[in-house]
Amino acid sequence: MKLSRTALFALLPLLLIASLLLAGCQHEPPPWQLTSIRGHMPDLSFKLTDDSGKSVTAADYKGKVTLLYFGYTHCPDVCPLTLAHLHAVMQKLGKQADDVRILFVTVDPARDTPAVLHDYVRAFDSHAIGLTGSPSTIESLVKRYRASFSREPDKHDSGYEVSHSSAIYIFDRAGKARLLATPADTQPQLVHDLHLLISSGD
Repeated sequence: MKLSRTALFALLPLLLIASLLLAGCQHEPPPWQLTSIRGHMPDLSFKLTDDSGKSVTAADYKGKVTLLYFGYTHCPDVCPLTLAHLHAVMQKLGKQADDVRILFVTVDPARDTPAVLHDYVRAFDSHAIGLTGSPSTIESLVKRYRASFSREPDKHDSGYEVSHSSAIYIFDRAGKARLLATPADTQPQLVHDLHLLISSGD
């Protein structure tokens, strides 16, 4: 059947829509519910002291999905809320949580000794590990991931507080930066993306 020029012009919009729909079906949307930082952040790299007093590097956590967080044990609100949040996520992961490590790097090494860190992080979750180091080492690591912290003026009654960024950096099993979580991200979002990272074998 031969179509007239008028009929062909009338069909063009429909053909264009159909082709766009087909193209959309061929490209699945990214699976991540958190913010992807792949290619935008450096690999996991550090040399610190863990909460048992042992010297460790990022290589000690190869094979695990790692969550890097900067905080301190005297933090009045954000840190305990974040660790409680991550504990709930670990519980929802079930057995898969054994493939995850929460690395809590202190930004207050003067007060956060390995023993203090150990008692603090393990009170929240058994998959959490406290890490500390010299002030210069910690400052370099914070800058490496474009985070920030600053010590507030001393308070005579309760010591001092440390203002710090609150993002969670997520690395795959090979230590590659993959995702960024913020306080606005929900437990289901974290569980979803951690499940994908763990199951992918990356």
